[in-house]
Amino acid sequence: MTTAFTKQTTIPITELEQSAFCQTDGNLRTKTLEEEFKAGVRWQKVPTRYLKLTPEEIREGIRFARKEIGEKAVLLGHHYQRDDVIQYADFTGDSYKLSKMAAQTTDAKWIIFCGVHFMAETADILTSSDQNVLLPNMAAGCSMADMANSSDVTDCWDDIGSILGDTKTVVPITYMNSAAAIKAHCGKNGGLVCTSSNADKAFDWAFERGEKILFLPDQHLGRNTALAKGIGPDEMFVWNPFLPMGGLSKQEIEHAKIFLWQGHCSVHTRFTVDQIQAARERNSETTIIVHPECTQEVVGSADLYGSTEFILETISQAPSGTSWGIGTEINMVRRLASQNPDKDIFCLDPVVCPCATMYRIHPAYLLWVLEGIMAGLAINRIEVEPETQRNARIALERMLEIAG
Repeated sequence: MTTAFTKQTTIPITELEQSAFCQTDGNLRTKTLEEEFKAGVRWQKVPTRYLKLTPEEIREGIRFARKEIGEKAVLLGHHYQRDDVIQYADFTGDSYKLSKMAAQTTDAKWIIFCGVHFMAETADILTSSDQNVLLPNMAAGCSMADMANSSDVTDCWDDIGSILGDTKTVVPITYMNSAAAIKAHCGKNGGLVCTSSNADKAFDWAFERGEKILFLPDQHLGRNTALAKGIGPDEMFVWNPFLPMGGLSKQEIEHAKIFLWQGHCSVHTRFTVDQIQAARERNSETTIIVHPECTQEVVGSADLYGSTEFILETISQAPSGTSWGIGTEINMVRRLASQNPDKDIFCLDPVVCPCATMYRIHPAYLLWVLEGIMAGLAINRIEVEPETQRNARIALERMLEIAG
């Protein structure tokens, strides 16, 4: 077995790239890879023949490859994937659900993760050494994860310790949307990983063991979770990694209960209170439901908020004839609308903006990886370094324990 293209070159995703696929006409039709390369974002290079394949040729190739490979490969698809990819998934879910699926997938030799890089890393950490986790496109990163790199987090940890005397009273929590090195930092320093579905339990766990929390890398999920726990705004401080001591004074560091890393989701911060007001003016009976990666103002103005799985389950179980304005990624919103034609379901943002990193999993990349398996190649295999894997696994297992 030959492994190809396993080393990722970290390419931080810029805000400009995040909006590269935004459009007002609502047309998210998958084009040839050659056409999509013109979108102005950075893509991983592929053999030339994949660039010009039509959607029909790609579909035929994927179906043939999946039939040939059989049960030796399992394909995991995140809810934010485009329909032309998610249709091939054996299992779908949010990052938490898929991490559990990866841990339980013991028979498959190949786990193809149609998501982003940190998700594939998590799958590699939770699976056995004789399984191969493949990411179809190495450029499918995460702008939020890129906002917290290991050296900056280590500097932050040391700075906090220099003011407090040590970090024994500080428990680090990292959102699933982070690099393996950040998860490893948390595991090594008595902390854990959380997702948007169990962040509240992670906070309870942390405060049973310490007095302060360093929350990485999404300030909005951290703030919204803390406020729901009754922690006041004056007890939370944003840590800016580009400023000395995070931009905080000695007194602020000593007083803080929560340190919020200065990171955010480029998709969910697009939603605004004005959009919510417009939705209610359109239909006063509309229920507004948003993801907790949205800003505090948006979450506070919504009727409901919760994880991707919470949104999916709430709307799927809602009565026929109800109206829902949703603040989350457009591919998932459209899929919900298609699956629930008896309900009025729409995205709060009138500009159609798919997650630009998820969108880089073009079906042609999936075909490339599948044909690699048939040729004896592990294209884009994700391999987390052993020590990082050990410490990150500790943090992930703590998360799985509190989630039950």
